[in-house]
Amino acid sequence: MPEDTADPPSRGPIDAEILDRIATHLARSDRFDDIQTRPAYAPNAVVADYDLGYFPDGVTRAYLRIRWFETDEFGIHYSEQHQTGNEWECRWDCHPNDHNTREHFHSPPDASTPGADADYSDDWRSVLTTVLADLDNRINAFRNE
Repeated sequence: MPEDTADPPSRGPIDAEILDRIATHLARSDRFDDIQTRPAYAPNAVVADYDLGYFPDGVTRAYLRIRWFETDEFGIHYSEQHQTGNEWECRWDCHPNDHNTREHFHSPPDASTPGADADYSDDWRSVLTTVLADLDNRINAFRNE
């Protein structure tokens, strides 16, 4: 999924302070190999690459891309890329749109729109806890295959 570097006017500017806190929080986890705050290819996001040791051999990359806005709207995109060229993706979103309520989830395997209406906490830590728990379930499922 190409990176959208423009901040839509309805979302407001990126909340750099929250993104820094998110990056610090993720750095405490063994899940991630690399965490970049606002890299050149995604200047409005934190990008956290998973340690591939958690995944089967066919997964070549797994990452989170997190955008958080001063309006407390957000977009959290998870993607797995496979040797076959396939991807497995989902998104947790909170923003005004024409396809769902403000808070919604785009389910795997393709994060298609429309998503399912959802209800998220107002606190970034709680949102991140929900996302990481969902992804832990995904990763643990690999062990049971």
